[in-house]
Amino acid sequence: MGSFTVILVVIWLGSVGVWWVVSRAARSADVDRIKTRLLGTGKQKKSQTGKPRQSLIQQDAQGGKVVQKILRRYELLPKIQNLLEQAGLRWNPVRLIHACLGMFLAAFGLAWFTLPGQFRQLAFLAGLIGSVIPIVYVSKKRTARMRRFEELFPDSLEFVSRSMRAGHAFSVSLEMLHREFQEPLAGEFRRTFEEHNLGLPLEVALQKLAKRVPSLDVHFFVSAVLLQKRTGGNLAEILDKLAYVIRERFKLRGRIRAISAHGRMTGAALSLIPLSVAVLMFYTNPEYVKFFFTDETGNYMLGGSVLLQAIGYGIIRKIVSIEV
Repeated sequence: MGSFTVILVVIWLGSVGVWWVVSRAARSADVDRIKTRLLGTGKQKKSQTGKPRQSLIQQDAQGGKVVQKILRRYELLPKIQNLLEQAGLRWNPVRLIHACLGMFLAAFGLAWFTLPGQFRQLAFLAGLIGSVIPIVYVSKKRTARMRRFEELFPDSLEFVSRSMRAGHAFSVSLEMLHREFQEPLAGEFRRTFEEHNLGLPLEVALQKLAKRVPSLDVHFFVSAVLLQKRTGGNLAEILDKLAYVIRERFKLRGRIRAISAHGRMTGAALSLIPLSVAVLMFYTNPEYVKFFFTDETGNYMLGGSVLLQAIGYGIIRKIVSIEV
């Protein structure tokens, strides 16, 4: 198993090294090609019509990294990009995959060299848990960013309503949000305004906003604006009422969280008690715990207990999670 770990590390380091060398060579070739085009020197490839080719990004569009090709093949690249964008992280999807692989190898190696011989088979489980850490980090960042956006959203709707009553256009009011509010709301509405200002229809820009921010409140806002543009009406009054409804939903959500706090604490305590007992038994009486790893019946018992524990925790979370 130790040689297998070494082979995994060597393969991963070799893949990263090959990717770095190839990307560096491709980047250098692109720079030389651009310099040649700008300076007007060197021979340019001609198309079938006999005219010089004008596209500078054609090779980049045809090429691609190995990890990106794999992600595109399984249609995971847009999902990862959307997750990173919603989290506010300027990461490349390949960087996230490399981070997961690196954490897997680190956790696997740490568990392999620290656990006793009879428990080394848990190293693979430790590697799987370690590989999920980068994804959990990105998900936490995304949740915090979306929650901050929802907190600022009602005030932004009232701001747009007041600015429209003062005589400003709706698009100008969106641009003013960037100067008056904090991130992430300021950046999202600034992007929406710039897309519309550069020629994108307002309907499309707002729909892209709703896609970037998967919030029910934002969908209500976009639907209200699009419906008002088609049927007419007082948009300022609509936004005021929408802000009032969103604030009331926030109040109701807070009350529900306060009432269900006892259930969440109970679920966490019931899930941590077996794990704590297992850790204590591992240090006080390892011969007793060895049965669950060395005996086939013990393996079935351990797997069944973990499965039932996960199912019970999921049921408790489902009971206390009330969508508003």
